[in-house]
Amino acid sequence: MGAGQNLLQATQAKTRLLLALWDLGGTKQEVKKGQLTKRIISKGKKVADYKHIFKELEEQGAIAISKTGYSLNSPKGLEVLGESLRSGDFKFEGTIVGTWAANALVRWISQIDVNVGTSAPVNEVKSANIASYDEFKSVALEVYDKLNYEYSSNNLVPIYRIRRTIGERVTRTEFNDFLLEMQADDIFQLQGGTVEDSARDKIEDSITTPLDGLRCYAKRI
Repeated sequence: MGAGQNLLQATQAKTRLLLALWDLGGTKQEVKKGQLTKRIISKGKKVADYKHIFKELEEQGAIAISKTGYSLNSPKGLEVLGESLRSGDFKFEGTIVGTWAANALVRWISQIDVNVGTSAPVNEVKSANIASYDEFKSVALEVYDKLNYEYSSNNLVPIYRIRRTIGERVTRTEFNDFLLEMQADDIFQLQGGTVEDSARDKIEDSITTPLDGLRCYAKRI
């Protein structure tokens, strides 16, 4: 098997992995490892065969991996999945397509915007932009509570997870400004330190200010 064929198979496996994680609700909650691997491991394969794919997606910022499961990061994971499905290289192996995969694709298609007769992008996952600080405050507190519970964060939630969960509903600058405003209003205390694995992309998705330096965690006051 040539290098090109190996790359194609790896790309297809990566797409199926992301699609399965999305279908299992990975953007909203952590998916247990066994639950995901049960869907993606094909006949004759084993979990170890996917180790490099999980690592690549984590380094890319598309997924988050914990000791117990996986999460699909938003918006990066959704962007990678959308690009992979549109690339023309994706296909299912064998002659029978699993019901979960077919239903997942139908659901994915139903949740994208299709702009006919315009120059706008035609495959954008729908999302509602946050229009004000008050709206951001409400969303951020909801996201904080959800992440704190799901990851057992002991009231110290990584800022990069909050940013990625909220995704493109706000710009990066708005996210920074709004979160700092919540600190000024004594809603959050932003704390220093570093992320669990010192990953550069996670540090970049934290907050750095001229006065306080790097802030990686939010604590609700």
